[in-house]
Amino acid sequence: MEFELTTVKEISETSKKYNLHSWSAQGVLNPKVMIGGEGIYFWDGEGKRYFDMSSQLVNLNIGHGNKKVIKAIQDQAERLAYSSPSFAIDVRSQLAKTVVELAPANMGKVFFTLGGADANENAIKIAKLVTGRNKIFSRYRSYHGSTYGAANLTGEPRRYTCEPGIPGFVKFFDPYLYRSPVPFASEDEATKYYLGQLREQIIYEGRESVAAIFLETITGSNGVIIPPQGYLKGIRKICDEFGILMVCDEVMTGWGRTGEWFAVNHFDVLPDMITFAKGITCGYAPIGGVLVSKKIAAYFDDHFLSCGLTYSAHPLGCAAGIATIEFYKEAGLIGQAKERGVTLGNLLEGLKEKHACVGDVRYIGLFSAIELVKDKATKEPLVEYGLDPEKIMKKIVGMLDAKGFYTYSHENSLMVAPPLIITNQELEAALAIMDDVLNDVDKII
Repeated sequence: MEFELTTVKEISETSKKYNLHSWSAQGVLNPKVMIGGEGIYFWDGEGKRYFDMSSQLVNLNIGHGNKKVIKAIQDQAERLAYSSPSFAIDVRSQLAKTVVELAPANMGKVFFTLGGADANENAIKIAKLVTGRNKIFSRYRSYHGSTYGAANLTGEPRRYTCEPGIPGFVKFFDPYLYRSPVPFASEDEATKYYLGQLREQIIYEGRESVAAIFLETITGSNGVIIPPQGYLKGIRKICDEFGILMVCDEVMTGWGRTGEWFAVNHFDVLPDMITFAKGITCGYAPIGGVLVSKKIAAYFDDHFLSCGLTYSAHPLGCAAGIATIEFYKEAGLIGQAKERGVTLGNLLEGLKEKHACVGDVRYIGLFSAIELVKDKATKEPLVEYGLDPEKIMKKIVGMLDAKGFYTYSHENSLMVAPPLIITNQELEAALAIMDDVLNDVDKII
C-alpha cells in the first residue's frame, strides 16, 4: 500500500495531536510513518526501506508479513473472535498444550496474559499465593515491564516514576562482568562472589519472608548481559535452600531468540515459573503467559487462583500463537537462530577489534548488544548510567536510522536483534552500515 506524501504528513500530524507516545516528551516528537513491511525490512511513508535490526521491540522473530500467521488470525476471527476465559475452546486448549510441551520438563500449566508486563504481574501474585511470603527479589539492571507491579520489579531507571514503590521489592546486583569492580580471574570466581552476596542479602532480609527471585534469564534491553558459568544453577540452589521460587523472565529470550525454545535450556536449569510474550506471536496479536511448574499447578488444584484478565487467552492471540510456533518448526528457525548467531558474533567481534568506541560486544543466538565507551582501557561509558543530557545515544541511533538500519539504544548500548529469518548475507549488509556509523562515532569520542 502506498500513500501520497501529503497523506503521510497528515498521519504524522494526527498522531502527534491525538496519541500519547510512550517514553517521550510529546512536544518534540516527529514520529516516523510506517506503511508496510516484508521479511526483515519495513518501509516508511516516503518509501525508504530499513533493515529491522531490533525486530521492532525484539518481538518480530518471524519478520514482517508472515502469511501463515495472518491467515490463522483471519480464519479465527471469522470462526470465533472472542470468548470469555472461562470457556474451553479449541485454539486455547491447543496452544496451552503446545506451550507446555515445548517448555522445560518440569512445567505443568500456563496462565495466558496479554503481554510481558502482565505476565510478570501475575507471576508476582502466584509467587505470593503459593509461598505466603511478601518479598520479591529482582536485579538492578533489569526491565520487567512498566505496569505498576512490573515497574516495581524493574531495577533500571524506568521504575523511578513508580516510586515510592510497593513494599517488599528488593534489588540486588547482577553479575555484569564487563563492569564489575572486582577483577575476577574466571567466571567461576565471579559466580561464587555474586551468589555469596545474594545469599547474604537474603539472610539479612529474612529468609522466611522471600517469596521469589525474578531474573531475566539473559538481561535484555539493559545490555544483553549473559550470566557467567554456573550462576543460574547457583540461583536455583539458593532458592531450594530457602524455599524461594525461581522465576525466569523470558519475555525477550523465549521462542528461539537465543537459539533455543527458551534461554534456560542453555544453562540446564529448571525454574519454578517462566514468563513469556513477544516471540510467541511476534506481535501479530497480543498474548503472553506464565508457565508454572507441575508442583505449582498442583497447588492450585485445591487453592484459589486469584488471577484473571478479560482478554486472557484471547482466541485471536491463541490462533496466532499456534501458527507462529508451527512456522518456527517448519522453517527450522530455532536451529537457524543458533547458526546465524555464529555469523553475527563474528561480525560483532570484528567491530569490537576495529573501533575505539566499542568496549564490549555480547551475543547469544540472534540476541546481542554493542556497548560503547569513551576509552577502551578505562571502560568509561559513552554516557553515564541514567544520564545522557546531550542525547549522544539518540544521535547515534539517528545516524543508523538515516542509513536504513533501524534499532534502539539503552544506556550506552545498541541493540542488535534481527528477525530469526535473516540470512548471513543480510546480516553482513546490515552490519556494514553499523561499521560505517561506528567510524563516525570513533571520531567524536
